[in-house]
Amino acid sequence: MLAADYLPSVWIADEQTQALRRQVGRRAQIVRQRTRLKNQVQSILHRNLVPRPPVADLFGIKGRCWLANQPLPPDEELAVEALLRQLGFHARELRIIDASLGQAALHSQEIKRLMTIPGVDATVASSIVAAVGDFHRFSHPERLVSYRGLNPRVKQSGAQPASHGRITKPGRAHARGMLVEAAWAAVKTPGPLRAFYERIRSRRGMQVAVVATARKLAVLCWHLIIKGEDYAFARPSLTEQKLRKLELRAGMPSRRGQKGKASAYSLKEVRRRERELGEQGERVYRQLVADWQAKVPAKRSGAAATNGTRLNRPSEGQAARQASVPEPALRSGVDHAHAEA
Repeated sequence: MLAADYLPSVWIADEQTQALRRQVGRRAQIVRQRTRLKNQVQSILHRNLVPRPPVADLFGIKGRCWLANQPLPPDEELAVEALLRQLGFHARELRIIDASLGQAALHSQEIKRLMTIPGVDATVASSIVAAVGDFHRFSHPERLVSYRGLNPRVKQSGAQPASHGRITKPGRAHARGMLVEAAWAAVKTPGPLRAFYERIRSRRGMQVAVVATARKLAVLCWHLIIKGEDYAFARPSLTEQKLRKLELRAGMPSRRGQKGKASAYSLKEVRRRERELGEQGERVYRQLVADWQAKVPAKRSGAAATNGTRLNRPSEGQAARQASVPEPALRSGVDHAHAEA
């Protein structure tokens, strides 16, 4: 069967991609362990009726000073100290794995290209590249979306209208979650992605809209990598700042007192201009959608209005004597529009 080409081939990741996947997996595991330890500290505070801390970060310098002055039972104090020591250990391990991932990202043109998308940083881009591997093995972006499990389930029987359910969710859940997190960040930035999110949210709700935006991000990643182009609505100063953070994470020396490309992000005027360009792209997307959306069809009644399908039998009156193959509704609407013009 193999000689007759009856067995489909399976793509196997190369050693570099497998190493990147292992590093991304270890980082995700360390982050989960840190979250678990922080939740245990919070549960101790709630159990002893300790009020909310006056600082934003409980595990920062000010937060730990506040935590050390809280009256707790002796056994609870020992538990909190043990949890904080474990948090310190995981923080050191996280810095080590971030430095390794940063060095790998600096040598990857695909990761730096994906970082031009607002909401996608080095961690998200590394997770996407590690999960996908070779983008060129997907002939169409829909195949990549199906591979990532972001396409909705479709159930249809015969001539009945199709029903769409939840997403399929095959593949690596971590990369899919990273795309959703990137979508939450992208919809807060002016641009076509935010306009797309708001259009879906007005019809389907917030949760469905953010998953649809994550799917749009997967399609966008495929186009950027295949075509070898940066994101058209990228914010240059924000991209330079993300690249500079990546360099510092990788262990490159800091240049205090020297202005680099990332220094432009600290200027309010630069950020304002880039935000205005993003808002312009958002308006263009809204106008594009308004132009290609079909006109609202005439109101129908009966079963056709209920399930959205055309009746098999002709209606009474003038429509009953029409030809067996009527003209398409879209074409007749266009002809009518030409006649009015």
